[in-house]
Amino acid sequence: MKTGAEYLASIDDGRRVWFEGELVDRIEDHPILGAGATLIAEGYDKVYDPTGDHSPFSDVPTDAYPESFVILEDVFVPTERVFLDGQTRYATVFAHSLGLWERLGGLSSMADGADLLVGLAQLIAQANGTESVAHVRDKIDDMLIQATLIRASLEAAITHCHVGDNGAAFPDELYTNAGKYYAASHYDRLVQSLHDIAGGSIVTAPSLADLRNPEIGPAVRKYMQANPEIDGEIRLRLFHLIRDISADTYGGWRLVTNIQAGGGLYAQKIVTRKWYPMDKAVAQAKELVGVPF
Repeated sequence: MKTGAEYLASIDDGRRVWFEGELVDRIEDHPILGAGATLIAEGYDKVYDPTGDHSPFSDVPTDAYPESFVILEDVFVPTERVFLDGQTRYATVFAHSLGLWERLGGLSSMADGADLLVGLAQLIAQANGTESVAHVRDKIDDMLIQATLIRASLEAAITHCHVGDNGAAFPDELYTNAGKYYAASHYDRLVQSLHDIAGGSIVTAPSLADLRNPEIGPAVRKYMQANPEIDGEIRLRLFHLIRDISADTYGGWRLVTNIQAGGGLYAQKIVTRKWYPMDKAVAQAKELVGVPF
């Protein structure tokens, strides 16, 4: 985990950065880009622990999250900087487009996130020595099927994209909204299975500082090892990572953003119904009834 200073040094690596037609000599010194880089550096410092006891997500204060409430008071914005200045006829299109792309981004993030949870479930099952237990395998099977369906929705949304008159590609409305709804509304099932597979040590495992303590460290390593082929430190780190992304402050933030990104679940239901080929489905059903109506 970097410190803020180390992050700033990492972006001053000889890369060529252009901003509004001008070459930026040093990002940190730029009046606009530098402000953003400084805020990011402050975020690194907030979660940095010189002992390495926590992952980047542990005990992250809420003001370190990307969302925020911003109040602009007595701020002058030049007219040329105002987006859709008086162009109200585009407001609906803008709101719809924002929702569509936010939902696609959310679907993409949740597809990767679902695969991560499946991977963690498999690893912690191996570390626990339970990967061959029938109910554990069954839960992982359920998780990977769910992850596959989420990934399939994402790929369908992109594969069936629509190209506009300007050559821009837009993701398919039906697959984007149905996929986002399914991924968000079933996210808790993935987390529940992961927690059930991992066990209570998600919240009771010793800290990594305990592991490094010369007096108690050997005992921690010994008793955290459940599989003779996997070191106790690996199992300990898995418990911490699972806690950090699904059972701690960051996990709660992630649960809310999965649901609210691109609008709530009901909004995705509305758009899914709008684009679902209902006429085709009804015609198919009528044909099998056998009596015209």
